[in-house]
Amino acid sequence: MIVESPIVEGRLIRRYKRFLMDLRLEDGSVLTVHCPNSGSMEGCLEQGARVLASRSDNPKRKLSCTAEWIHLKSGWVGINTHRANRIVEEALRLGRVPSLAGYGNVRPEVPYDGNSRVDFLLTESGLPPCYVEVKNTTWPSPDGGIGFPDAVTERGLKHLGALGRMVRNGGRAVMLYLVNREDGSFFRPAYEKDPAYARALAASVRAGVEVLACRVLFDPPEVCLGPALPVKLKKDECS
Repeated sequence: MIVESPIVEGRLIRRYKRFLMDLRLEDGSVLTVHCPNSGSMEGCLEQGARVLASRSDNPKRKLSCTAEWIHLKSGWVGINTHRANRIVEEALRLGRVPSLAGYGNVRPEVPYDGNSRVDFLLTESGLPPCYVEVKNTTWPSPDGGIGFPDAVTERGLKHLGALGRMVRNGGRAVMLYLVNREDGSFFRPAYEKDPAYARALAASVRAGVEVLACRVLFDPPEVCLGPALPVKLKKDECS
């Protein structure tokens, strides 16, 4: 996926009010940009770090630029969570997720489980329907992994429950964690941040929900889905 909008570069001053970020531009001026990331962004911010933002020509926008990537000492991190599903969708359509490559039909945002929408529904003749939820994952765990979530998530619990019901109804269900940063050698649930989610994830796997973790490959303004990472669901696997 290539972000074709003009790219603006600055240095991080601060992120505040959840969705705002101030950047210091090369000429010394300060630019406030939209930061489309509702998470805590713990471990994703370093004062003075290089930030790349895309510029929109939409005159109705209050802020013309959107923060896309930040370069930390450990490498790039994708901070625009709205890009996550687009990265995954491109990979699914190109057959770049080996365990899901047998599905020829990829439909985003399909209603399921009452009033919810699944990120992707994959279908193919002779195969069970496959429900895929995507989670943008950026929290660096202290043991060298990348974890989800970075704060308590009721929405994440809801998604695990819905996927489990799809399995009980004869479908296939996949929770795909998009590791949107260059560091970290494995994925694990962030039991320090949300122990209830970690327990629910383990229970979902026992019930038949599959877990995938895939890293993003960065070459801004181009990013794409890269290789799978090991998944460690238990605390003793992470030591």
